[in-house]
Amino acid sequence: MPLPSDTATVESAKDVLGSLKNLAGGPHPGIRPAHAKGLLVTGRFVPTPAAAALSRAPHLTNTDGIPVVVRFSSSTGIPTLPDSDPNGNPRGIALRFVLAETPRRKHTDIVAHSVPFFPAATPDETVALFRALRNIGTDPDTFHAHVAAHPAAQAFLAAPKPTPVSFANEAFYAVSAFKFINAQGKETFVRYRILPVAGLKTLDDEVAKEKPANFLYDGVREQLAGSAGKANPIQYRLVVQVARDGDVTDNNTVHWPEEGPDARELVDLGLVTLDALFEDKEEEPTKSDADEQKYLIFDPIPRVDGIEASADPLLELRAAVYLISGKERRAA
Repeated sequence: MPLPSDTATVESAKDVLGSLKNLAGGPHPGIRPAHAKGLLVTGRFVPTPAAAALSRAPHLTNTDGIPVVVRFSSSTGIPTLPDSDPNGNPRGIALRFVLAETPRRKHTDIVAHSVPFFPAATPDETVALFRALRNIGTDPDTFHAHVAAHPAAQAFLAAPKPTPVSFANEAFYAVSAFKFINAQGKETFVRYRILPVAGLKTLDDEVAKEKPANFLYDGVREQLAGSAGKANPIQYRLVVQVARDGDVTDNNTVHWPEEGPDARELVDLGLVTLDALFEDKEEEPTKSDADEQKYLIFDPIPRVDGIEASADPLLELRAAVYLISGKERRAA
């Protein structure tokens, strides 16, 4: 996962990281500056036949399925944020498909959160938004002026962000478009959704406030522990919304139609089944969840044959933010 060769993108990433650390009350060494609170789980992905029709990527054509690692997370860079705090929404998910373990672990990732919105379309807009946020306490006018001038920021702030009943009842969206390429070379632009098999279920704000500080993460632990030694897996359908010719694919704030005769097709790519905490993996029993979270750097750019990044400029910015942050965590 290399840094972008564009120095402007790297400098923008460093600027965003500075703002995120400020918003979290200063740097927390070894901890992510956003989505700091998290938990790792493991499982398996099995694709549908429809997946191979869209992409020749190895994880979408291997009918036996492959291992996955998932990180659930809460927004903000505060690692002790209570799960009952609404600032923890939107929740996040990072889904890693483990393509090969040797000679060097190969993987491709999907990074998503629980609203189908992002508040900016370009790196410059993103930098300006986070600068305004970091100074909101001393200069609220700049933040409000930024929001007033940017419809995408308005839409993100206005979007409902309820607290889920559990991570097993949350839906996630990777807001950028990606290009799928199948075995015949046909190209199709898509956007990912990760939808709960158990159904989307949320809490009223007042009910959420009364929940224990770690109820979402403890809920994952309890569900995967199961009863009488039998695990109760957490499952999601990996789904893509398929673009039509002429749809905007380089701007994550432009949405494709969801309803009516122009609604874009949804295709089920397969089933994600999560059945164990990472720290319970038999092949890595000495590796702690905390150590692995410090080490893992998820990549929003696929870097796998059969899937390519779109021209969305935020993908390179996000990749740079994650990489720089990850190197800082590992060095801490």
